[in-house]
Amino acid sequence: MPELPEVETIVRDLARVLPGARIAQVEVLRPDLIECESADEFAQGLKGAEIRRVTRRAKNIVIDLDGPLLLVNLGMTGRLMVTGEAEEAPQHTGVRIHLRDGRELRYHDVRRFGRLRRMAAAEWDAWDGALGVEPLSEDFDVPHLKALAARSRVAVKTWMMDQRRIVGVGNIYASEALFRARIDPRRPANELSDAELERLRDGVQAVLRESIDFRGTTFLDYRDANGEKGEFALRLKVYDREGQPCTVCGHPVQRIVQGGRSTFFCATCQATPAAKKRRKAAKRTRKGR
Repeated sequence: MPELPEVETIVRDLARVLPGARIAQVEVLRPDLIECESADEFAQGLKGAEIRRVTRRAKNIVIDLDGPLLLVNLGMTGRLMVTGEAEEAPQHTGVRIHLRDGRELRYHDVRRFGRLRRMAAAEWDAWDGALGVEPLSEDFDVPHLKALAARSRVAVKTWMMDQRRIVGVGNIYASEALFRARIDPRRPANELSDAELERLRDGVQAVLRESIDFRGTTFLDYRDANGEKGEFALRLKVYDREGQPCTVCGHPVQRIVQGGRSTFFCATCQATPAAKKRRKAAKRTRKGR
């Protein structure tokens, strides 16, 4: 599933070319992609609307209109891109939004886990309020993280992927951020010290910003708004590198399953405080012999 960097990349591309465009008509080719109303209601509700701006909330693309806004969640394989009307639509195109200037905004989704939804202001406020903190915002600080973690004994990797706490961080970037922060993904969230929470905040923000700079991570399906692949996969330190040497210490990267998802980490670089103490004691014992 596209995470924050991939969605942010698409949003920045669309924000440069869509504001001011007006919707001429909408074709819904896959009605199951439309949430909370019929395909006809969705199409009629968007007709004639002007696109004011394109932003992001969590892993969602938010298209602000002069009326109810349009929320797009890409699911596992969704793509949203601007094309010319003369360009042939791919086989798995689900929604075609025709703009009056002759362009199209197309939603393409092979597995059709994504969703498009019109949302009025009151609906938006309720939906937005149920989501957690944006990790690239000023609110994402150590006191906030400490308050979120204080009562949770959930493993920190699983804890930080809960969108009610922190939004936009999925499986790839949780593993990468914890590696950068030198924190074992199995540690209970409420055991993290202030120093560790600071390293976690810095690790999350650093990996997200770096991935945005490289236009996201592509393994199979993700493409930006221009149809191009992201380039961050070549810079991953632990994700999908099971058995390969850690880029820091050389020990093999390990894989475990947490909450049904693969977690990749270096048991040496991300050792728990207790494990580090045992390692130091063992070294002293060997030296004393």
